[in-house]
Amino acid sequence: MSSGAGAADVTATILAVTTAYGLPHTEVDVIYTSISVSCHRGTDRPPVTALRVVRQRSLDYTRLADVEQLVRNITSNEISAEDAFKELDRVTTAPHPYPRWVATAAYAGMAAAVAFLVGGGYAVAITAGVVTALIDRVGRLLNRRALPFFFQQLIGGALATGAALAVHATHLLPAIRPSLLVAVGIVVLLSGLALVSTVQDAISGYNVTAAGRTVETVLLSAGLIAGVALALRTAVHFGLEITLTDPLPPLISAVPMQIAAGAATSACFALACYAKPRAVLVAGIAGAVGTGAYGLVTSLGLDALLGSAVAATVVGFGGATMSRRLRIPTLVVAFSGMVPLLPGWTTYRGLFQLTAENDPAGLSTLVFASGIALALAGGVVLGEYLAQPVRTGLGRLERKFAGPRMSGPLRPTRRRLE
Repeated sequence: MSSGAGAADVTATILAVTTAYGLPHTEVDVIYTSISVSCHRGTDRPPVTALRVVRQRSLDYTRLADVEQLVRNITSNEISAEDAFKELDRVTTAPHPYPRWVATAAYAGMAAAVAFLVGGGYAVAITAGVVTALIDRVGRLLNRRALPFFFQQLIGGALATGAALAVHATHLLPAIRPSLLVAVGIVVLLSGLALVSTVQDAISGYNVTAAGRTVETVLLSAGLIAGVALALRTAVHFGLEITLTDPLPPLISAVPMQIAAGAATSACFALACYAKPRAVLVAGIAGAVGTGAYGLVTSLGLDALLGSAVAATVVGFGGATMSRRLRIPTLVVAFSGMVPLLPGWTTYRGLFQLTAENDPAGLSTLVFASGIALALAGGVVLGEYLAQPVRTGLGRLERKFAGPRMSGPLRPTRRRLE
């Protein structure tokens, strides 16, 4: 739950574990900040209830993969409850697999890849990488001071926009368009929001959790918007002349560059979230597939909204189909694959229209950007649902050709909970 998994996945995991250890009559209640599990022991005994509170959230895909592997061992009756508890304690207390500077470098590489994706050259990519690394280090410092994430997003948006406007005002790099730098910064800052889990919870019927995620997502997005708008209004107040050219096409790079940039964006994001090397590779493939599908659909005349939905559905379907065989969490593949398509440019254009041009049309542009984000999240969830029968069929074929499985040397004894 703290790594961004949906409430339905959390509930299914808990029920699988309790059933494996001989507790079939279990009720699970998951909300955004806590998990309650109650085991019924009949009419003559009170139930046994446990409560866990989600106190902090962080993206550590290695930890998430290790927990999923532990759950697979439990459901396969390969580990006792005592050993599983020790293994869980080891996984949850282990440090990140990479140093923090690796995550900073990965975010910088992600920003550089997004710059290439929207048609920027090497100068834009290098500048975006440096600015993103600075934002990440500042965010790390603010996180140590326990500053609320709303203000961290606000400061991040203001830094991204302020750095781009400073480059434009000083004419140090006249060939760089500040709008591209700001759009890249917005994509990086939006990548940490749990859009997929929010839509998944809403569709699955976990309305309380979905409402909590929605409030958090809206609040963090508002902080980002406020930071960008504050920087733009400050620049206009001091007389800085900034202009916004016509909107960019959906993807303006050449097709090979689109696919390569999309793959690099997703791979760098997965690395920044401490994914294992194999998961980083698969995330890069998902980004290439998603970006390629988006470019293909938009080249056929469909708009960015439909293109985003189709591309995200392809990514969600592929991620859900292959994740079990590759032993990689579906969340890693699906979420990383949609990151290159986040609406950074559209968001910046709407903010520019509202703040610099005083154009009410900026509201409709921001609504369109929100629609793209929802199309991405909804497409991923739809792809995962479409992949369920395919995964079931592949599992049956695998069991059919693999033959009967030998039991492991260690099988837990199922006993009543006294």
